[in-house]
Amino acid sequence: RPAPPFRPSPAPPSARRRPSPPTSANDLASRAIYVYSFMALLGFGAGCFIVYSFIQTYRAQRRLAWLDCLLWVFCGVQLLLLLLSLHMVAHRPRYMQSTALGCAALSFAANVASLCGLLVLVLMAFVLTLDPPSSAPLRNPRVCAALVVLTSVLVSLLLAGLRGLQAGGDCVMDPYQDGVSYAATKLCLAVLAPYILLAGLLISGCIRQWRSEGRFLSGSEEGPVFLTVAACMFLCQLFYGVALVRGALLVQSRMEKAFLTVAECVLFSGSSLGLLAVLLLHRPSRESLQGAVRQLRDCCRRPGRATLTNPCSLDRTAGIGQSFYSPAAPTEI
Repeated sequence: RPAPPFRPSPAPPSARRRPSPPTSANDLASRAIYVYSFMALLGFGAGCFIVYSFIQTYRAQRRLAWLDCLLWVFCGVQLLLLLLSLHMVAHRPRYMQSTALGCAALSFAANVASLCGLLVLVLMAFVLTLDPPSSAPLRNPRVCAALVVLTSVLVSLLLAGLRGLQAGGDCVMDPYQDGVSYAATKLCLAVLAPYILLAGLLISGCIRQWRSEGRFLSGSEEGPVFLTVAACMFLCQLFYGVALVRGALLVQSRMEKAFLTVAECVLFSGSSLGLLAVLLLHRPSRESLQGAVRQLRDCCRRPGRATLTNPCSLDRTAGIGQSFYSPAAPTEI
């Protein structure tokens, strides 16, 4: 009888080939990073142009209105947040490798910058709705700077204490392993509390307008810009805060980690949207942008004619700084 065919024995379970990990989570995180990279590039360019325009205006006129100074500080803080988000663009869908102290410092810096931006928005709401006199304490730059920085640092120190020092390796700005306490505290103190104060100021401004039959938001041109920026940032930060609480409650999986990456992209996208809103809706900023585009178009139409009549040889502040604010600024600093 012929010998039976040779059949190899099945491999033990430990030696069997494991299925490849799912790639849908990585695809979701990668697409979110690509979209955010484009948004961050637009926001960074808009923020740099706004800061440059403000600098040129200050050099030309040596004075700025108080609301314009608050708006300049807000744009600078949002630029800092965009710079702090570079670790996410460079390393995701994987996480940046860092020590426990370095990751805690990154989280602390991001919390301080985010809170400073929100408190500057609250100060803008106070000035727009209540219109305090120039001698008021909250019109003093030193008092406002001390109040904003001190409050932001104290709240960030409380969040850092709840966060603790994580093990070295993957650096997560807001770790979901800390439970609901950290996520809920950040949602309440770093998102809901500033916006509740801001909403209270807006409601008081509406009541003041209704009683005195005055103009809402002091009749200022910064009113629509302020409302647009505040609404965009509130939606983005609320989405991230709710996603962080949700991630702390659920069992972590690849898809949940990818969703938290998407939420982090939405959080930092609020800074880009705010900068773009300031550039496009704020009239002096929009006029400065139109002047720069007009000069660039004239330069491209007349190549090789670098004479005094060439628009490219005009003063650097023309069209960028001089049309930014009228000489009769309401308040000097």
